[in-house]
Amino acid sequence: MKIKVRVSHDEDTKYAYLICKKIQESAKSRGTGIAKKDPEYIKSKMINGNAIIAFFDEVLAGFSYLEIFQNNEFVVNSGLIVFPEFRKKGLAKIIKVEIFKLSRKKFPNSKIFSITTSNPVIKINTELGFKPVAFSELTQSEKFWKGCKSCANFDILTKNKRKMCLCTGLLYHPENTKKNNNKKNCLFPGDKIVLAYSGGLDTSYCLKYLIQEKYEVHTVIINTGGFNKDELEKIEDRALNIGSKSHKTIDAIEEYYQNCIKYLIFGNILKNNTYPLSVSSERIFQAIKIAKYATSIKAIAIAHGSTGAGNDQIRFDIAFQIICPEKITLSPIRDKKISRKEEIEYLKKKGISICWDQAKYSINKGIWGTSIGGKETLTSYHDLPEEAYPTKLSKNKSEHLELEFEKGELVSVNQEKEKAIKNIIKIEKIASKFAIGRGIHTGDTILGIKGRVAFEASAAIIIIKAHHLLEKHILTKWQLYWKEQLSNWYGMLLHEAQYLDPVMRDIEKFLKSTQERLTGTVNIILYPYRFHLVGIKSKFDLMASSKIAQYGEMNHAWTAEDVKGFTKILSNQMKIYHNLNNKND
Repeated sequence: MKIKVRVSHDEDTKYAYLICKKIQESAKSRGTGIAKKDPEYIKSKMINGNAIIAFFDEVLAGFSYLEIFQNNEFVVNSGLIVFPEFRKKGLAKIIKVEIFKLSRKKFPNSKIFSITTSNPVIKINTELGFKPVAFSELTQSEKFWKGCKSCANFDILTKNKRKMCLCTGLLYHPENTKKNNNKKNCLFPGDKIVLAYSGGLDTSYCLKYLIQEKYEVHTVIINTGGFNKDELEKIEDRALNIGSKSHKTIDAIEEYYQNCIKYLIFGNILKNNTYPLSVSSERIFQAIKIAKYATSIKAIAIAHGSTGAGNDQIRFDIAFQIICPEKITLSPIRDKKISRKEEIEYLKKKGISICWDQAKYSINKGIWGTSIGGKETLTSYHDLPEEAYPTKLSKNKSEHLELEFEKGELVSVNQEKEKAIKNIIKIEKIASKFAIGRGIHTGDTILGIKGRVAFEASAAIIIIKAHHLLEKHILTKWQLYWKEQLSNWYGMLLHEAQYLDPVMRDIEKFLKSTQERLTGTVNIILYPYRFHLVGIKSKFDLMASSKIAQYGEMNHAWTAEDVKGFTKILSNQMKIYHNLNNKND
C-alpha cells in the first residue's frame, strides 16, 4: 500500500465533482461543516496549485485547499476531506501537514488559520504551532464568513454576531512563533531536512523520528566506494519505504581518491603506524557532498546519525558549519542519547523490523578498507574472533603480486594497466583471500578519549608498504625524513576533522613534489595473513649505481684517507664536548 500526497495541478480537475460530493456527504454525516462547494471553484484551486491531493494505491483518497484574504494577510487551510474508506490510516495528518507547508511556502509572511469542530484536526493544528483564538483574531473578510452559510450551524454563528460558534478558531502567526522560540534559525513542522542516510540502524531511526516530528526529510548517500549497485538500490528502497520524500545517491569515489587516498599513499600514512585511516578519511568528503546537496535543494537543516561518543559527529558538524553555516545541524541519536536497544524498539513499534538486533558487529566498508566494531573492541584485552571479519581466509598457497607506480600513483597490477581506483579494487579482491591487512587500532579520539577499532584493509596496507619501499630506494635521506614528519601531521589533521584547513593543501603540494621520480615496480609475495616485500625495480633507484660504491663491499668514489679525514671533522663537536667533561671531572 502506497500513499502519495502532492500539490494539485490542472490534470486533477477531473476529480473536482467527486471531491465536492464527498465534502457534502461528510458534512451531512457530521451535522456540521461547509456542506456545499462549487466544482469550478475547486478546479481553480487545483489549476493554481493551491490545493493538496492524496492518493492511496493510485486511488483518490483525500483533499484540502487554501484561500487568501485581506491582501494576503490571512491564509485559511480549508476543505480537508479524507474519503471514508481511507480513514484511520494517518492520511488526514499527512494532508494537513502538506497544506500547511504549501501555505508557508507560498505565503511565508501570512497568518494561517483554520476553523473546525474535529478534535483530531485541532490536535494536528496544535502540533503544527496553531493556537486557539477568538474569531475576532481571524480574517474579517465577508467573503470568508459567507462561505459558512451552507453549514448547519450558521444560525449559531449569526446569533453570536460571528464572535463564536461550535467551531474552534486556530491561528498560526509566523512572527509570534519566531519570537516565542529563542533558538536562532529554529525549525518548524514541514521544514525540509537532508539526512545523511546509510541504510543502517542509526540513520533509519533518524529518518523515522524526523518524519514523525513532521519534517520533510530527503535522504542522501555518498558512495565513496563502500557499496555496490545492488546495495545502493536496497538502501534507496529502504529509505523510501520508511517515508523519505526523496532519495539521492551521489558517487564520489574518484573525487575521494584524487583528493585524499592519493595523498595517503604519497605519505605512506598509517595512524599510529597501524591504521590506514580506512573509513575515517571518507567522512569529511561525504560531509562536504552532503552539505552541497542540502544547499542545492534548499534544505533548512542537515541531519546525521552519529552518536555523542565518536569522531564522526565532529567531522560532520565541522564540514556543515564551514560549507553551509546557515543550516541547522541535527543529530537525534546524540541529542536524545538513544541506545541501540531503544532505536530497535522504536522502529519495531513503528512497524520497521529488519533484524538489526541480530547483528553483533558494526561494519563500515569503504574502498580504502573496512572498520569493525563490537563488544571486543570496547575492551583493552579481547581479540576479535575470526567470524567477525567480513572476508575469510580462502587461499593457502603463496602468490606473487607486482605493483607498478608512476610518479607515486598506482598504474598497474600484475602488468595490467588500469586507473588507480580499479587497481585498488583488484588488489583487494586478490589479497583479501589471504586474510591480509587485518589489525586492531588503538588511538586517541578527537574527544580526548582512547578508542579501539578492528579493521581489514589488505589493499591499503599492501599499497602503502610497497610505495614506501619504492621511496626508500629513490628519495634522499632528508626527503624521507621530512616526508615522514609532514605525513604524520597530515594523517593526524585528517583524522581530527581539519581537512579544510589550508595547511592541508600546503602539505599536499609538498607530498606531490616528492613523487616526481617515484616510478618503478615492486614485487610482493602473498601468504596467509601476511605478505613479503621482495624488492623493486626503478631507473631512479639510488642503489643501482655501482660506479660509486656497494654497501658493505667496495667503494670507488673515495679513498681510505678521505674517510679518515671525514670522520675527524664529523666527530669534532663530540670530541670537544667529551674533552671538556673530562677536565671538569
